[in-house]
Amino acid sequence: MLADMASNRAGRAVTIHTVAERAGVHASTVSRALRRDPAGAPAAVRRIHALAEELGYRPTLAGASLRTGQSHAVGVLVHRLTDVVQAMTFEAIDRAAVEAGYQAMVATTEDDPERQRRRADLLLSRGVDGLIVADAHLDGGYVDWLASRGVPVVLVIRGLPGHVSVTVDDRLAGRLVGGHLADLGHRNVAVLAGLAWSSASTERAAGAVAALRDRGVGPGDDLVVPCGLDVTSGHTAMGRLLDEHPDLTAVFAVNDFMALGAMIALREHGLEPGRDVAVVGYNDVDIAPAAELTTVRCPHDQMGSIALRQLLDLVQGRSAHSIRLSPELVVRASSGPPRTG
Repeated sequence: MLADMASNRAGRAVTIHTVAERAGVHASTVSRALRRDPAGAPAAVRRIHALAEELGYRPTLAGASLRTGQSHAVGVLVHRLTDVVQAMTFEAIDRAAVEAGYQAMVATTEDDPERQRRRADLLLSRGVDGLIVADAHLDGGYVDWLASRGVPVVLVIRGLPGHVSVTVDDRLAGRLVGGHLADLGHRNVAVLAGLAWSSASTERAAGAVAALRDRGVGPGDDLVVPCGLDVTSGHTAMGRLLDEHPDLTAVFAVNDFMALGAMIALREHGLEPGRDVAVVGYNDVDIAPAAELTTVRCPHDQMGSIALRQLLDLVQGRSAHSIRLSPELVVRASSGPPRTG
């Protein structure tokens, strides 16, 4: 129950039972209602919030934590919030948490293993009931360490075998891209493969390479280039590829910002994206339509809200399972067939 004590304007103690008596409901009903955001909630929930406000009642999470052993707070670990996809996913988690009567707290780790453990420890020291991890590394690392401590954990965006995760089917998405470029007639295709420790990056790149090789267009290892996930990294990697492979006709970047960096590099080399070299990205961020970027659309809102629900199942002693969501290829002007002549 959320109750502790508050005082009304007359100085008398107001408890959750006071609110329940005035509302004509059980105290547990008041507790559940006060954990919900009244905005958009049913009329009964809004009425209880209004009565609590009128009586001067203020719930304290500290009291609830002492009674239930739960803080009604969850921690979220991301590599950085300047990454639009991680920020969008956290916002979806936060909205779902508020709806469930929980508070979401975020910490950034910069994908650094030592910082990951320090930030996870800090969130746990604040008494969070569980963690959603958006920055897992393929070596298991601190995710295994958290699990060994009995911490309820759900992964999002990046997955790991043996851990509950909510991800997009990244390998399928990569295959959609590889098949699209091969079907257009491209034979000299490069892949900006992202981060070697990220399951999302590696699965996307592997899916694209597999689909191309299935069609006899196998890019060599020199055309599959690991790099950072930002515009600058995509720009630098693309410039190097163009210098070394002037016959390149298409490139798949495993996120949209890398793809945008690649498009800048193409123009600096006197080439037009979509006409001279096809470009495909991943995520369909807000700027992708304006850039006419062919990309893979992912349900980030759905991914974040499902991850929150899966974590709450674990926190409350229920089972949870991994979920893979379906990607969608969105074709725009940046991916045309190779030029003839």
